[in-house]
Formats: sequence, structure tokens, C-alpha cells
Amino acid sequence: MGPMMAIRGLAYLACMAWVPMAVAAAHTQASLLVADRSVRPGETTEVGVRLRMDNGWHTYWLNPGDSGGATEVKWALPDGMSVGALQWPVPEIYAVAGITTYVHHDEILLMAPLQVSERVGAGRYELKASVSWLECEQLCLPGDAEVSVTLEVGTETVASSEAKRFEAARRWLPRAAMPEGLTAAWAGPETGEERSLVLEWMPGGEGISPNFFALPAKGYRVSPEVKVLSAEPGRARMELRVVRSGNDWPKEIAGLVVERLKPEPIAYQVILQPGGTATAYAPPPGVASGLTERSSAPSLWLMLWFALVGGLILNVMPCVLPVIALKVLGFLEQSRQSPGEVRRHGLIYGAGVLVSFLVLAGMVLLVQAGGEAASWGMQFQNPVFLVAMTTLVTLVALNLFGVFEVTLGGRTMGAAAQLASKSGAAGSFFNGVLATALATPCTAPFLGLALGFAFVQPPLVVVLMFLVVGMGLALPYVVISFAPGLARYLPRPGAWMERFKVAMGFPMAATAFWLLSLLGRHYGNAGVLWIGVYLVFLALAVWVWGQFVQGNSGRKRLSMAVSLGLLMVGYGFALERQLNWRSPAGGADNPTALQNPGGIPWERWTAEAVERAREAGRPVLVDFTADWCVTCQLNKKTSLEIESVVNRLKELNAVALLGDYTLKDPRITAELKRWGRAGVPLVLVYPADPDVPPRVLPELLTPGIVLEALEGAKP
Repeated sequence: MGPMMAIRGLAYLACMAWVPMAVAAAHTQASLLVADRSVRPGETTEVGVRLRMDNGWHTYWLNPGDSGGATEVKWALPDGMSVGALQWPVPEIYAVAGITTYVHHDEILLMAPLQVSERVGAGRYELKASVSWLECEQLCLPGDAEVSVTLEVGTETVASSEAKRFEAARRWLPRAAMPEGLTAAWAGPETGEERSLVLEWMPGGEGISPNFFALPAKGYRVSPEVKVLSAEPGRARMELRVVRSGNDWPKEIAGLVVERLKPEPIAYQVILQPGGTATAYAPPPGVASGLTERSSAPSLWLMLWFALVGGLILNVMPCVLPVIALKVLGFLEQSRQSPGEVRRHGLIYGAGVLVSFLVLAGMVLLVQAGGEAASWGMQFQNPVFLVAMTTLVTLVALNLFGVFEVTLGGRTMGAAAQLASKSGAAGSFFNGVLATALATPCTAPFLGLALGFAFVQPPLVVVLMFLVVGMGLALPYVVISFAPGLARYLPRPGAWMERFKVAMGFPMAATAFWLLSLLGRHYGNAGVLWIGVYLVFLALAVWVWGQFVQGNSGRKRLSMAVSLGLLMVGYGFALERQLNWRSPAGGADNPTALQNPGGIPWERWTAEAVERAREAGRPVLVDFTADWCVTCQLNKKTSLEIESVVNRLKELNAVALLGDYTLKDPRITAELKRWGRAGVPLVLVYPADPDVPPRVLPELLTPGIVLEALEGAKP
């Protein structure tokens, strides 16, 4: 009843605002085909998964590119039969808003060789497969199907009615051969994490459109953005951008050298060996086509260590300071309890953190399954999440100020504000939830690299990495709760603790104001005003509840009705009618982020702006930032917008580009992914020499780091 009924729903909404709605896929039909309806024991035939997409919809190639997910096939075959690698047709290029993906439209047939052992007896056998895919138009939906087909084993081989379909599909496969005169050579020095690779060969005819589609690999990635240097008859040259995530540059790069895509593709599946040579590539039987383990990859153990250290450092980042204050209050309250109870609360707090990180990992996996790129702190780009979090933190502050109380029994539910300020088990758990929610706009040293690694890994690794970050965040408090003799270092409980509790409400109120300030980009200044009106009605409603419902008033039913009425008026009039808060008109631009009189003369970041500046021989400073990123704002105040850096940029005639990630921007998401980062901040310094790759600066900057990077970028 009253404001308490809304709190648990708001807490749930804050956690789930970014979880996409599950919708059954219905725009792709899958079926299983065989090239021969009857084969003899000991022979090999072909089996194929046919995918038919509705007009305008597409599925993804083996390497989906900047976004998406490849189709997966899991076989269930009779004893004595085995299937080889899937053969993927040459994909199309699909580019939207700076995101480049490799897709299939209309219809494809994923073929694979099927070996029938000599020991298989005559008869009819059912071949089965589980197929899962991602289908996209403007919306992306996951799909799956169980498909089957019957194959007869007998005394003769007889083609099936689908044999011509297999024959036609082979024309769309890449050739396991070498383009004439193909060479591959590194261009530029071996420094930084990006390097150019130049391919040159002699195409077989005119009207070519050179390209390169990399196959999936570990330890490096090839950018989908290919620069064509020459497409003349008899000579083709193109430049690839290779970004490593391991310690060494790849010795081999597998992919498709494309001469043209239409009317029928001409593409060669090759292994490039930078240094001048290349070979044709045919995957071994039984190995998924295009998968290669030849390249080194970052150690999972090293990334887990980075995740643990990054989680530990989050405890001292500004985002989590309000929760630290609450945790100190919790330790003081628990000092009157037995050591066993203190340890129990420490473990419950840790459980709250870990459960919250599991929810975050689930959000990442659902967003990726929806065909979009996930990033750390992405929920702070969602206005619904921000309104819910602002409400939640405001209630926590009001509860700390003593405006209202919520007990855990009776009809009043254990809710967010009371949970975050009490000493019970529910309070310890929700402290962990709140610490996680407020930690996400911060990026600590080591954390960005660890999460950048995690976001391109299989789902189990994503979950593991998030859990280890959560362990780092929870570890100090769990360790302290197990420390013997902790109570004797704490002051004696007394009346002063109530004043301390009220004092802790001020940092929580400051957090609410900070969250409110982020909403201007979604709703404009007038919209923020209406959210403020709603918060005033909310505060008045919980005051009535605290004074007259929880107090000694004799008219509790009337007071409950007034409290609920105030809440409904504030929500219905301010948020729903005036603001239409769940459907903002659209993200507002932020020209003030570029305007800084006397500071750095920022220009808007685009990949083309970087290229233009480098072609002109000018150094480039790029800052990917967001209003909600506390680490970004700290870097700005202490290490970027300072006199020494401003003067050095002028002396170097450098270009300063700002990538504003406050609102969702697929181009910036792709750029972050390209540099192995899970979120902002990301600061790059490009040298004046266009052949030298940029320097990637650490998440937490100092003036010395920035000035040193600029010194190395001078002409």
C-alpha cells in the first residue's frame, strides 16, 4: 500500500529496464536436406541446412562482423555416420550507422559432407539437427528449430529431388584456391595494438570490387572497414586494419579474398602469412569451417586476475562512495551482534553483489542475442532505468533522513529504501545490489580490458568474468566481516549513530541529484523539471506515510489513501501526462560538450574526421566519454581540460575529437569493441605520422600520461 508498494516494483524496473523482450522468431524457416536419397555403405554424400528468410530479413555469416551472431548447427546422427565441416556461402555486406556486418538474405544452404561407414546396414535412417540463428530486420530475434530428414542406405546411390539445389549452392561457395600472385605484407612499424596489412594480387577479370572477410580467430581481429588502394585490371591492392588482443601479431590470418560479390561471387578462402606469402585454406573434416586456433590469445587466467583487481578498485571509485558510507553504518550496527552474525551479514552482502552481477551478465547476453553490441554501463543510456534509479536513490535518502520507515513484517514489504539502510539480512543483501547498480558508471583500471575481453567470449566466460568482478567488489567487506576483534576498533553504539545515519543521507541525496542531471539529455530541461515535480510529490507521499501511517495517528486508513493519492497524482500528472517518460521523443544532442571557452576546442568524433586529420599530418586526441561516466569526468577535470594539455595541443596543431557516448551510439560501440574495451572512458592519441598506430591510454589518466603521449605524437 502507499509508496511502499511501488518501491519493490521500481527496484525490479531499475534492474530489468535493459532486458529485451523475448519474442519468438518467425521470419526464418529451417529444413534439412540430403543430396542423395539413397547411398551405399562406405560412401560420402552431402547434407545441408536450408534457411529461408522473409523479404528484408537476414541471418549472419560464420563471422558476423561488428554485431550479430552466426548460425549454429548441432547434429544428432545414427551410429556409423559422421558429418564434416559446414561450407558457408560468401556473405553480403550490410552496413548501418557505421556498423558493418556479414549477412545472408533470402535463402542459403549450409552444406556439409556426410560419411556413411561400411558397417552401416541397409535400411532407412533419420538424420537430425538442432539449428539456432539470429534473424534481423530493424528488430533482431533469436530463432531455433529441430529439423530432420530420412536417408536410405542400400545397394545403389540415387540422387534426391534436392540435388540441383546443392549444385546451385556450390556456385556461391568460396574457392579453396589461390588468387594469382597473392602477397600479404605488413605496412608500418610494429608498435601499438593496430597495424596495417596490404594485400596485392592479379584478379582474373574486369569489374572487380576487392574486399576481405576475415574468419573468426583468437588473439586478433580484422576490421570490416577495408581500404581499396587499387582495383585496376590485372592489379588489385587493399589495406586491412589488424587489431591484436594478445601479445604477438598473428602469424596467419584466415579469410576470404573477394574480387566481386555480384552477380555471382568470386572469392578465395586463403590463409595469409604476413611477410609475403599466402596459401589456400580448406578446413579439415569435422572442424567448423573457418575456425582457427593458430593465433595466440590473451590468457583467460590473466583476464580473470584483471577482473578481480578491477572489482577491488571499484570500491574506491566515486560511484560507490555513498554505498561505502551505508556499509560503514552497517558495520557499526552489527558491532553489537555476535561474530557469527557479523560473518553471516558479510556473506549475504557478497551474495547480493554476485546476484546483481549475474543479472548484468544476463543483460549482456540478451542484448548480444538481440544482435546488438553490449557495453559496460549501457543501462545508463536508458531513460527508464535512470528515472527508476533516481526514484530508488531518492527513497533511500529520505529513509536515511528519517522521513519514513519500513519494517520487514506485516503488510509492508521489505523495500529498497529501508533495505539499504537497515542491518538485517535483507539490508545486507540489498546493499550489495545497490553497490553494483551505482558501480556500473565507473570504469576502474584493469576493468575495461577485462570486460572488453569478456564481451567477445562464449556465454560461460562472460558469466565467469562478471562473477569475478563481483567478487572483487564484495571481497573487502567479506574479509572485514571475518576479521576477529573488529568490534573493539569501532566506537561504542549510542545516540550518535542516529545522527550519523542522517548524515549518510546527504551523499545519497547528492547521488540522486547527479542521476537527475543525466536525464536532461533524454527529456530536455523542461522534462527534468517535471521529473523534479514528481519527486516532490513522492517525498510528500512518503512523509505522510511516515508521519501519519507509521506514527500514532488515529486515521491511518485516511492517511494511507492520501499518501497513495499524492503518489498517483505525481506519477500520473508529471511523468505520464506531461513527460510521457517511457517513450521520450529522442536523444538530444549535446553541443555544450564541445564548447569549452578557454579549454580544448573539441570537434565531433567520426572515423572520417580521424582520417582527414591524419592525412593532413596532424596529431589527433580522441576522448570517448559520457556524462554518466564518473571516471570520464574525473579524467576531464584532472588530466585533459588543464592548461598544460590545452597549450600542448595548440603547439602541436593537434585535432581534438570528442566521442559522446552519453546516449546510445552504435558507431562508438563498434569503435570501443575494436579497441578491446567494454565501455568508456577510452582515450586515443594518434601520431602525426599516419603509418604509426595510435596509443591507447589507460582508463585512469594523469597529466603526465597525457603529455607524454602527445610528445610521442608530434610531427
